Amino acid sequence: MGKKGSLGRKVLALQLLIVLGLLAAVVAVSVAQSRDTFRRTEGRKLLSIAESVAANASVGQTLSAPAAAQDVAPFAENARALSGVSAVVIADRDGRVLTSPDPDAVGRPLPRGESTVFDGRAWVGEIDGDIVAHVPVINDDQQLVGYVAAHQAQPSVWQAITESPAEMLAMLGIATGLGAAASVWLAWWVKKQTLGLEPVEIVGLVEHREAMLHGIKEGVVGLDQQHRVTLLNDQAAKLLSLTSEAVGRRVDELGLNERLVDVLTGRAEGANQIGLRRGRVLVMNRMPITRDGTQIGSVVTLRDHTELEQLRDQLDATRTTTETLRAQAHEFSNTLHTIAGLIELGEYDDVKRFVTRVSDARGQLQSEVTGKIRNSAVAALLVAKASQAAEHNVALRLTPDSRLDEVDEHLTADLVTVLGNLIDNALEVLRGQAAADQSIEVDLRTVADEVVVTVRDNGPGVAPEIAQEVFRHGFTTNVAEQDGQRGLGLAITRQTCVRRGGRVDVTNADGAVFTAQLPIRPEVPA
Repeated sequence: MGKKGSLGRKVLALQLLIVLGLLAAVVAVSVAQSRDTFRRTEGRKLLSIAESVAANASVGQTLSAPAAAQDVAPFAENARALSGVSAVVIADRDGRVLTSPDPDAVGRPLPRGESTVFDGRAWVGEIDGDIVAHVPVINDDQQLVGYVAAHQAQPSVWQAITESPAEMLAMLGIATGLGAAASVWLAWWVKKQTLGLEPVEIVGLVEHREAMLHGIKEGVVGLDQQHRVTLLNDQAAKLLSLTSEAVGRRVDELGLNERLVDVLTGRAEGANQIGLRRGRVLVMNRMPITRDGTQIGSVVTLRDHTELEQLRDQLDATRTTTETLRAQAHEFSNTLHTIAGLIELGEYDDVKRFVTRVSDARGQLQSEVTGKIRNSAVAALLVAKASQAAEHNVALRLTPDSRLDEVDEHLTADLVTVLGNLIDNALEVLRGQAAADQSIEVDLRTVADEVVVTVRDNGPGVAPEIAQEVFRHGFTTNVAEQDGQRGLGLAITRQTCVRRGGRVDVTNADGAVFTAQLPIRPEVPA
């Protein structure tokens, strides 16, 4: 882990470097402006000096005479002394220097640079770093007899800084102090915002969090105040059939069903909320996240209870079978008692007729089911459901045209789920009715490449306005039984059919008629 305080020192050092860089840029601009101003001001001054010397009639007359070098020196020296410039140089008409403060320059050609003075025009510019003004000398006969050059050396950068106005230096000093103070405050603020953690520690925490969130078996979804997804671990993406592109989008834009949206947004409250997603039964828990008393988002955990629900369905089927066997055993015991009583009374003909009648009644449905339904699991379910229905005085019949051959184990499981849920739904409706001759009719057949399951009851039917609502999770017509877990049967039925590429519908014809279509070869692998 990083050493405590190093982040603050790094930020402070970085901010100070930035401040110093900005100050250096300001100084550079100021120096550049100062040098530019110096060039313009001194250029005009040097041009004025050179013109005054060149306009002196004595200088023109002297340059017209031979051996003028010694005679023009006083004019140049006096002009230099009076003006305070670096040098005043006078050259003859050939450009050879006659007088100069630098003895080595005497007799040499006058440095020209880009000067136009040899064309007879005055010029101001830079030569070898100095500001120079060149002016031609014209005598009284209007003849070019020589040249005057005034030089002024430019100040160095340090001189430009130290010679700047005191106000500018004071402002630079104040700016430096404010920048340093702001840097110290910024370093303290950054340290506070990171809870005293160093960058290496922060990176380690982020990496640890990512590894933990994506490694756990539960799905985790993070949401902000606007219900946008801020976090989606791998398991949550798998359970909700989403991709990483879901992060940053609103929940209602992800194509989830209404039930899942209600739980994720908090409209459906309570622990262990049940939702369905593409054949999966999900248990969800939502926990708001607050800071300083203000809600800033929420976290939703998801668990896959598909296998648990399947096991519960199997347990329910086993329980149903057990209850059916118990009822049959009780009824068989009564039958034996009746036979024993008839034998004791010596009514042997009545015993024979009684046994025949009981045997025919028991064997009719079983023989009908086993003769038409070749799939043993579906046949066993129908026999068990028939016994369960008989306990509630409901007759369960198989239509004469029903036929079902052997199918693969995946379709068998789906048929058991769909058929069991539809029969249970019909039984639940009929149990609440007081009418006589209550019945459920089941039709099973193979049409083209799909198995069609039709379950018809003679109950009150389904109101047209809720014909599709009955397949939504949580929907039930029995208000007293709404405990958060009701309304799953028909929703799971619909999920099972849709997962295989089929469908389920409900119509009314002297009662509710549920029709489910399950392709033999599913579009999506079961």
